[in-house]
Amino acid sequence: MKRVVATVASFLFIIHSHAQHQDSVPDMTKDGVTLSEVVIMGNDSRRDTQMRSSQSLVRIGKSYLEMNLSGSLPQTLAGIPGVKAMNIGSGQSKPVIRGLGFNRMVVTENGIKHEGQQWGEEHGLEIDQFSVDRIEVIKGPAALLYGSDAIGGVINLYSDYIPARPYESRAELFMRSNNESVGLSAQMAGKRDRLYYKVGLTLVDYADYKVPADSIQYYSYYIKLKDRRLRNTAGKEQDGSFTLGYVGDHFSTAFKISDIYTKSGFFANAHGLEVRLSDIDYDRSRRDIDLPYHLVNHLKIMNHSTWHSGNIRWEGNLSFQHNLRKELSEPVSHGYMPTPSNTLERKYTKNTYTAGIGMKVLIAGKHSLNAGVNAEYQHNRRGGWGFIIPDFETTSLGGYVMDRYFLLENLILSAGLRLDRVNTHIHSYHDWYKTPVEEADSVFKERAAGLKRSFTSLTGSLGINYSAGQWILKVNIGKSFRVPIPKELGADGINYHIFRYEKGSAGLSPEESYQLDLGMNWHTGAVNIQIDPYLNYFPNYIYLNPTSTYTEGLQTYYYTQSRVIRYGFEAEVNYKPICCLEAGLKGEYLYAEQLSGDKKGYTLPFSPPWSASVELKYTHPAREGREAGFVSATYKIVGDQNGIVPPEKPTRGYGVLNMAVGKAFVWKDFRLRLNFQGLNLLNRKYYDHTSYYRLIDVPEPGRNFSLMIGFDF
Repeated sequence: MKRVVATVASFLFIIHSHAQHQDSVPDMTKDGVTLSEVVIMGNDSRRDTQMRSSQSLVRIGKSYLEMNLSGSLPQTLAGIPGVKAMNIGSGQSKPVIRGLGFNRMVVTENGIKHEGQQWGEEHGLEIDQFSVDRIEVIKGPAALLYGSDAIGGVINLYSDYIPARPYESRAELFMRSNNESVGLSAQMAGKRDRLYYKVGLTLVDYADYKVPADSIQYYSYYIKLKDRRLRNTAGKEQDGSFTLGYVGDHFSTAFKISDIYTKSGFFANAHGLEVRLSDIDYDRSRRDIDLPYHLVNHLKIMNHSTWHSGNIRWEGNLSFQHNLRKELSEPVSHGYMPTPSNTLERKYTKNTYTAGIGMKVLIAGKHSLNAGVNAEYQHNRRGGWGFIIPDFETTSLGGYVMDRYFLLENLILSAGLRLDRVNTHIHSYHDWYKTPVEEADSVFKERAAGLKRSFTSLTGSLGINYSAGQWILKVNIGKSFRVPIPKELGADGINYHIFRYEKGSAGLSPEESYQLDLGMNWHTGAVNIQIDPYLNYFPNYIYLNPTSTYTEGLQTYYYTQSRVIRYGFEAEVNYKPICCLEAGLKGEYLYAEQLSGDKKGYTLPFSPPWSASVELKYTHPAREGREAGFVSATYKIVGDQNGIVPPEKPTRGYGVLNMAVGKAFVWKDFRLRLNFQGLNLLNRKYYDHTSYYRLIDVPEPGRNFSLMIGFDF
């Protein structure tokens, strides 16, 4: 691997030297190509986005986030075709792109990969959505630039707004009816000369959320709900951040420190059957957080720097992340485990160190070259009386080179290669209690054996962007990979949240994905049509396979691999007959099938059904002395999902009606923003097939009204 690093470093030096002697490009911009954005051509923003990448790329700004604000960032983004939120109650969720989530997609913040405990079904995304200024969503494998885990896609978050005045501030007050959520988010910022600062604070408190059902079924038990609320799903969130930056003529840098704290309860009746014997009065209050609950504290310190000279641009990233997660529940005996003496079921402490350097350069006015090296080290330690994953360390090192060749003004060819090396060290773990065995009285059973694995992967891609008149066409083919995570290699324990016994496999090989992505866009002044078909083939997809055996009274699942094919598309049509009125139709479809193994012919777990939505939106344009406003209505239809992997249940389709209204008002230097949403206005009872609680027949939240009041001054 040292040879790889040396080769990439030498390559970067040669390019740097060559670029500094180019006389044909006197500045950073040539024929509409801006190096900081890789490719920006013409004035039409839609064309800019489509020509920037040969993959499916969506860019959204602050206004979209405000108009679609929901209980968590993934829920806010769920209106984008191909993007879903795997909900964990009403205040937390996990993002999913084209049916792939957990460790199969990447979230970055200012270019730095976010690292928490994303392997868990009940683990949310530790991001303050109010601190985000803009977002890019890459749908489809993106390992070339982002390495392992980006096999399903990437959500790039940017909080890179630079204030223009010595003092700026904004605040948002928000509330939601369904879970009685109330919150405040405030930001202050300022800039003097070349220095600037930003300070952010977000506070959220919410109660147990309501569903349109009087009872639910948990296995063979029917559980009545008081006032239709899910017991113990209340929670709170406290986020803070501080940024200090410098902007120079050739060099810019920003240091950011953020801390995310969340505490939320698990639905009490879904945390094992033992809760039926609990002495806790869960109906005492709908705002308290009783056992079982989890709390997460995510500290992130990062630096992003850029330096440019002539037509070459360097970027550097450094970060430290500390993720502390605790899961607490009433102590109960299980199997040979005696009743524990405390409530700490699980504890995970994860430290992640990240470093990366990249370069973008324009050569001879035709080649936009992007190359870089990044490294990551993870150190994870466990605690508590419940075991599911062992202690581990992982070290990752990768280098990439990508070239975009502007053959013509409207024809771009792209190609890239990436080489990665990942080392994983799993520590041995023995139970803290003894288990009887045949040849001895009892032993401290080894749950996870010590293991050291190394993985090397070479990936690449080829792409074409072509623009002709009203048409924009894109093609991308390539190979991506994902290294098996320590849970897949070394798990051996009870997952109380899903009520099953999970066992890893130390011999798993890295996942590989061969993909074909197409993009077709046709637009006029009034009509825009976008279609994004895709095809994925996995020769060795990793998944949890249920078996007919039982361990400690629970059904045993073990990690295995099989061949898998996935294909589908996203489509969107927008029609704007007049300047203020717009009608939109968007939808998505995904098909997945296992081609080998015990579940040959089955789909993949958490595969979303097809969906479509129709939106009618009226926009009141901003004019002199009058701010913009809008009103919209959306009807979303979701199809049946009968393709399942047991113990998943078939899920019936549904339709929900939503609406939104927004308006801004200005008085001198004060600006007021109002956004009102009504979700599930008909109070339909329906199930989300990808929801964490779907397995126990918990429907999605009922009618929900939300209001956000924003102030800029």
